[in-house]
This record gives sequence, C-alpha cells and structure tokens, in this order.
Amino acid sequence: MSQTIRQVPGFGRLMFGRTLSFLATALVPMALTLAVIDATGRAGDLGLVLAAELLPQLVLLPIGGVLADRFRPQKVAFAADLTRGLAQLGIGIELLCGVVRITDLAILSAITGIGVAFGTPTMSPLILATVPQVHRLQANSYLGVVRGITLVAGPGVAGVLAVTVGPGWTFIVTAAVFAVAACTLGGLRIAPRPVVEHPVSFVRQLADGWFEVRSRPWFWSNLIGHGVSNLAAGVLLTLGPLIAVRSLGGEVSWVLIYQSGMAGVVLGALIAPRLRVQRPLVLTSVCSALFALPMISFATLTPAWVDAITYCAAMLGVGLLNTVWQTAIQREFPPEALARADSYDVLLSLAARPLGTAFAAPIAAVTGDAVPLLTMAVLVAVVNLSIIALPDVRAMTTEKAMTRR
Repeated sequence: MSQTIRQVPGFGRLMFGRTLSFLATALVPMALTLAVIDATGRAGDLGLVLAAELLPQLVLLPIGGVLADRFRPQKVAFAADLTRGLAQLGIGIELLCGVVRITDLAILSAITGIGVAFGTPTMSPLILATVPQVHRLQANSYLGVVRGITLVAGPGVAGVLAVTVGPGWTFIVTAAVFAVAACTLGGLRIAPRPVVEHPVSFVRQLADGWFEVRSRPWFWSNLIGHGVSNLAAGVLLTLGPLIAVRSLGGEVSWVLIYQSGMAGVVLGALIAPRLRVQRPLVLTSVCSALFALPMISFATLTPAWVDAITYCAAMLGVGLLNTVWQTAIQREFPPEALARADSYDVLLSLAARPLGTAFAAPIAAVTGDAVPLLTMAVLVAVVNLSIIALPDVRAMTTEKAMTRR
C-alpha cells in the first residue's frame, strides 16, 4: 500500500508550524493599523510604519534566499520566526506601557520585515527536504489552503483581539504564535543536505542565484507575467473598493466581492492536486491571465454579483497557479538553488503590487476608472497568454523533470 501525504514523517509538524507562522503573519498588518490609528490617527504615521516593514523585504529577499540555500532551512526559518516574534513582543510591551512612539513602531516593523525576507525563501527547501516528490503537489495544496484561510481569518482575529484584550495584548499573542511556530521546527525530520566539496563565497552564491534565474526562459518569463498580474491586483484593490462604494451598493458589496475572491484562492488550492495537468506552465499562464476578468467587470460597472463571480474566478486561478507553480519550481531547480529562485519570485510580486496601488488612484483621477482597469486587463491577458508561445513553457510536462540551464 502506497504512503499517503499524512504518513510522511515530519509533514504534520511542518504543516502545523507553518500554519501558525502564516496566521501570525496575517495578524500583523491589521494589528499595526489599529495600533497606529489608536495612537495618533494620522495616515502619514500609518504609511511610515507599514512601509518600514515592506522596504527590508524588497531589499533583503535575495539575501534571504542565499541564507536558506547556504544553511539548513529549518534553522533559518527558526531564526526568522523568532526574530518576528521578538519584534511583536517589543511592540506589545511598548503599547502596554502606554508610551507609543512611531519611530519605535517603525524600527520594530523593519525588524519584522527582515524576518519576513529571511523566512519566506525557506518554504520550498523545507518542503523539498521533508516531502517526497510524489506528494509535493498535495503538500503545496495543503499549505496553499491554510495560507488562504489565514489571509481571510487573520485580519478578523486581529480585530477581535484588539477590541477584546487591546492592541498591546494582540501583539503579545502574535509573538507567542510566532514562538510556537519557531519551536515546531526543532523536531522536524528532514533529509540531510548534500556535502559541498568546494564551498563558494556568499557573494558568489548571490550571483549564482541570479544566473540560475536568467538561464531559464520559462522561469523569468513567468516572473514577468506574475509581476504584471500583481501590478493589476494593486490597481484593482485600490479602485475596486471605491467603485463598490460609489456604484455597487456600498462597503458591504466590496466585502462580499473580496471574500468571494478569498474563497476562490482556497478552492483553487484544494482542486489543484485533483487535476491531471500535462503541461503545468500552460495552466499557470492561463490562470494568471484570468485576472483580466474582474478588471473588465469593474471597468464596465457590471452588478456586484458579476464582480464577485469574476473575482472568485481570478482568485481561483491564483490558488491553482501558486500550487502548480511552486511544485514546478521545486522539481525543476536544483535543491541548492531553490530558495534563491523562490526569493526572486516573491520579490517581483512584492514590488509590483505596491506600484499598482500607488499609481492607480492618480491615473484614475485624470482618466476615469475604466482606463487603468481596461489597460491592465489587456496587459495581463496579452503578457501571460503570450508566454505559452515559448517552447520551454510548452515542452515542460509533469511526467519528466527537465533541468533548464
């Protein structure tokens, strides 16, 4: 009888620990927002604190990828979760003491961002070292489901904690969740890493990581496609709520539309292992192109239920894409370069979405909402579907692992 994913040694511990880490990560933005609003109520202060967390991620993600490839991934993930937990503990103590300084919150948020930059690239190496190849699609599916659920539940949990026990204790709870997540990595059984006969320098590993990325057309072309889709997501998440409030019945309609999208992410991750995918990168390109649908529906002012369906379809595509894409990366990249590949993937996504958020409203103020939305819809569809024309993309199949160099 073949082994199931639940019988894989260490997978249950990995799932439990990463679920807690996802949850704690999802608590932080809402908790920070409520803390700053309660402290000063100034939008500029909130922007400074949130930007302080994002900037280190953008700068340090490639370095985090090198660390996760250079050292044992569970040790890097442990240090990253512990760092984030200590930063949240510091924020909580300051709030409980009643002395709130925006500078302190910004510094502790930057430390949190450093933890994110170092911890994020460890996910794929941890899966690779824990789960046999035959079960990796299902493992990525399970992790995608819990990530989607925590993204939905996290802000609500943070809000309830802030109202019931106060912002300070919310951060104390978040710190405790990070600490438990870190401790689960201590007993994780993973395959030993191969011994490197001729170790190279940190700088050389950083350069080699970029070479691994640019030497694979199927990879960097998809990164461009994903970046465009994330740029579009930034535009939609800026203009969508405004359109919903003005023309679709108010805040409730946007909440329902947004939640339908989150349900779509979970559903996409759930059904990914059940599909018989012959050409994974063709599927991921089509899934990424689906983000054009809600851009079109919001631009043409369709009823809210239509927007909910199109956004759900787009986010279902995201859930499918993330699961299948991560499995393809874990199969196609050599284990010693996997974290660096993941870091560039996340880096482009992180950079593109805030860019869309920043420019959407100013452009819409001049041209109207429809122009940026329809422009992004065309760009998303054309860029992502054109990727299918690449021979490397069409040639990759699930039956045969192919190394691109």
